[in-house]
Amino acid sequence: MRILLVEDDTLIGSGLQQGLQHEGFAVDWAREGNAAALALRTTSYGLVLLDLGLPEQDGLSLLARLRQRHDDTPVIIITARDGVPDRVAGLDGGADDYLVKPFALDELLARMRVVHRRQTGRSRTTLEFGSLRLDPARHRVWVREEEIPLTTREFALLLELMHDPGVVVSREQLEERLYGWNEEIESNTIQVHIHKLRRKLGAKAIRNVRGVGYQMGEID
Repeated sequence: MRILLVEDDTLIGSGLQQGLQHEGFAVDWAREGNAAALALRTTSYGLVLLDLGLPEQDGLSLLARLRQRHDDTPVIIITARDGVPDRVAGLDGGADDYLVKPFALDELLARMRVVHRRQTGRSRTTLEFGSLRLDPARHRVWVREEEIPLTTREFALLLELMHDPGVVVSREQLEERLYGWNEEIESNTIQVHIHKLRRKLGAKAIRNVRGVGYQMGEID
């Protein structure tokens, strides 16, 4: 998943970006409101982490403009403002969740998973496709009862495909979802990860739809 982190505090922003990247997320970091607004108009994100006290354009104004143009990208507010009126304003303004600083990364990750399940209409905490089972919270994958070790990037790619196994996802879409602004990517990077996943999960696990992209195939 590609995330837009909107945070003007350098220490907090750097820590969150590194922590989320370690978990396999692509993270674009905007340090002020106008830069975030431009990113949201030009890039598709799976989630926005939004501070409220921002230079140039505050977080609530940014959120209001996002919702006014009927953009339903999930937003979690991350802020030091802990008053009930602030929480109410944020949630009524269109945020999907509201998290007060300081917070543990594990709590943020859990809230992100809840928001994503809500967006996709799922209540189950694991994803399943045939005999393949994936646990997003613990970054673990099983085929039948055998656990399959995956790298962080392999796991992230498989997760993108398993969110909707019947949908074909293009190479360009996968690159956009898995890599952020400052990450260099070779033209065959996605193909390399797909090849490694097939070696671990089975040759037919991921199907190549020629000229279109990839989707889940068959698990042996």
